[in-house]
Amino acid sequence: MKIDFSKKDLLFLAPLAGYTDLPFRQVVKKFGVDVTVSEMISSNAFIHHSTKTLRMLEKAPNEDPYIVQIAGNSEETIKQAVLLLNDMDGIDGIDLNCGCPVPKVVNHGSGSSLLKDLPKMGRLIETIKKYSNKRYLSVKSRLGFESKYPKEIAKVVEQSGADWITLHGRTRSDKYKPDRIDYNSIADAKQAVSIPVVANGDINSLQKYKEVKEITGSDAVMIGRGAVGNPWIFYQIKNDLEVVKKDKIKEIILEHFNSMLEVYGDLGVAIFRKHLHTYSKNFPLASSFRDRVNRTNNRDIMRGYIEEFFS
Repeated sequence: MKIDFSKKDLLFLAPLAGYTDLPFRQVVKKFGVDVTVSEMISSNAFIHHSTKTLRMLEKAPNEDPYIVQIAGNSEETIKQAVLLLNDMDGIDGIDLNCGCPVPKVVNHGSGSSLLKDLPKMGRLIETIKKYSNKRYLSVKSRLGFESKYPKEIAKVVEQSGADWITLHGRTRSDKYKPDRIDYNSIADAKQAVSIPVVANGDINSLQKYKEVKEITGSDAVMIGRGAVGNPWIFYQIKNDLEVVKKDKIKEIILEHFNSMLEVYGDLGVAIFRKHLHTYSKNFPLASSFRDRVNRTNNRDIMRGYIEEFFS
C-alpha cells in the first residue's frame, strides 16, 4: 500500500522498545494507525541471526504499509542488514534510527550519536538507498545531539535520498524532559526541505495533536510514548473525539489482550500485566485491580477482570 502524505490525518506509530511489539501494532493498526514501524532492530544483531531480533521483525497480517527500523554505525553492517531485509517479503520500507538517546545505543555509535557526524549519517542513508529493494527509505532523528540544527539534519537526509524524515522535537541531551520539547524547530526543518516531514514528541491527546500540526505544518504525526496506556488516541484523532467512550476503550484493551495470547500463548497473560497497569491509571479502584491481575496467570480469569473493571 502506498503511503499518502496528502492525507490530512496521516498517523504513524513510533517504534518503542518493549511496547510496540506485534500485538500492539496489530491493534493500533485496526483502530486508526496508517503506518506501523517495527521496534528498533540492531543491524549487528540481525546480521548475526539473533533469534530475538528475527522475532521482532514478524508482522501482523493487517500491517500494510510496514516499515522496519534499523540502527547501526557501519556502512558494511548496514549494507549486510539491508541485503538480508531484501529477501524478506511484506516489508515496505527501511527507517534509519538517528534519534535513540539510550546510552548503550549512543555509546555504540548508533542512534542519536550519528548526529555528531552528519556526513557519516548521510553515507549510511546512501548505503541503504543503494542496496535496498524496498519501496521506501526514511530517517527518524532528533533536533541535534547537544545543540539544535534541524535544518541541516533535514537537508542531509533529503540529499542522501530518503523519502521523508521524522523529527522528534528534542536534542539528545534533552532526553525526554517535558519543558524541552520544541515544535518550532520541526517547523524550521519543514521549511528547509521538500520531502515530507513527520512530527514526533509528546503527542498524547487530540488537542496536542492539533497544536503540533498547526505549529509544525508537518505532513504527518508519529506517536509513540503518548500511545502507551492510551492506544485509543489514534481512534480519537481519526474520529475527532474529545472523549473516547468506555465501551470503545474496553474493546481496544480486550483486542490487545487477545492479540497477546495469539502471539505469546499463555505467557501473554503475564506480559500483559504492564499494559493493564497503564490502562487502569486514573480509573477508580485501580490499585486493587492491579493487585488482582498480578496474582493470576489464567487467561480466562484475566479476561474476566478486564471486562468487569473497564465496564
